[in-house]
Amino acid sequence: MAHVSVTRLKLRKGRFFFPFLWNTILSQMQAKRADGLLAMTLRNRPGHVYWTLTVWRDTAAMKAFMTSGAHLKAMPKLLEWCDEAAVSHWQQESEALPRWAEAEEHLAREGRLSKVRNPSPAHAAGKLLGTSGK
Repeated sequence: MAHVSVTRLKLRKGRFFFPFLWNTILSQMQAKRADGLLAMTLRNRPGHVYWTLTVWRDTAAMKAFMTSGAHLKAMPKLLEWCDEAAVSHWQQESEALPRWAEAEEHLAREGRLSKVRNPSPAHAAGKLLGTSGK
């Protein structure tokens, strides 16, 4: 069974874009070299909304990536940079990337909000914004 992870982040200010982009590039390079990564894609949406979708050999491989290197260094910065953040994980038979619509459904149905220091009104109200890429 492959482990799938989807994240949705929304930057609260445009001034955070370039440091966020740099950390995204470093984390993406780390992921491409990570033991156990099977597939990965990223996307952005209007309003500084950014998504990641990854498929891992297993949960342990995903956690090893998440808790090391560039990704580990970037995660605390998101507390300040983002006003919305959510994540969802699930198991699937296939090692292929699911379609974005499926990832959005998982996030909307089973996702959890991540901590941010300056939450948007929707985030503060506990709303998962996983549908339609918004």
